[in-house]
Amino acid sequence: MAADRALEVLATGPLTLVQDLGRVGFAAIGVGRSGAADREAFRLGARLLAQPYTAAALEVTFGGLSIRAHGDLQLALTGAPAPAAIDGRPMGYFGPFTLGNGQVLTLGAPEVGLRSYLSVRGGIAVPPILKSRATDTLSGLGPPPVQTGDMLPVGPPPAAFPNVDVAPAPAFSTDVLLLHALRGPRDDWLANMGALVSSLWTVSSHSDRVGIRLTGEPLQYHATRIDQELPSEGVVRGAIQVPSGGEPVVFLADHPVTGGYPVVAVLVDSDIDLAAQAVPGQQLRIVLNK
Repeated sequence: MAADRALEVLATGPLTLVQDLGRVGFAAIGVGRSGAADREAFRLGARLLAQPYTAAALEVTFGGLSIRAHGDLQLALTGAPAPAAIDGRPMGYFGPFTLGNGQVLTLGAPEVGLRSYLSVRGGIAVPPILKSRATDTLSGLGPPPVQTGDMLPVGPPPAAFPNVDVAPAPAFSTDVLLLHALRGPRDDWLANMGALVSSLWTVSSHSDRVGIRLTGEPLQYHATRIDQELPSEGVVRGAIQVPSGGEPVVFLADHPVTGGYPVVAVLVDSDIDLAAQAVPGQQLRIVLNK
């Protein structure tokens, strides 16, 4: 029997995942945090629906999602603004709205940005694993990617009621993206740290939730480091790692917990969410904070 309150998945687009803010405190046993790639967009969706951040939502990469409501549901769309419609009627982002029983919500591809978030009042109530409902694409922990035909149960609504009609919309742009970082801990492995910040990098199509791969003029290791090996050490979200090929990788939500290539800088926390919305082909620069 179908759940009384549920989202029936009619189409998923390139990738739709269940996400919350991830698994906290398990890195020591090799389990990364994972969670929403754009954490602020996820949090905004929860606030719009007056529910805690523990309520899971859908992270939709490059649009294409289509869902049917089972029961009258209250939802909110945040993140990259994609064309949205209910039964063909256009509707907006950054405010709560009702999807009535049997109505269908569809999302097109966003013109700017990469990841949109669909929050539902009550949260996506799939079983948690290690205290989280987040899908970790690197380890395979959490619910599998959402598939056409899935019936996603919705939990009971919280006692508080939403009291915001619409929130200020964050700016999305196709201009060169500036990502601010702190240098180190292994910046001495580069022959010229200035090359990291002077280069105009392009987001590779091989980027994913693990990390953004950047293409451009390869960075060079310092002559004293060329024949050295760096023992694996812990890495964090936002770490900028430089493999031996010289093209940096910016780690995102599903990054490994350890890595064996030098981390030459780490993004400031607020800019990690910006990085998560970078589209393949978009250009960016790294700015080192003093």
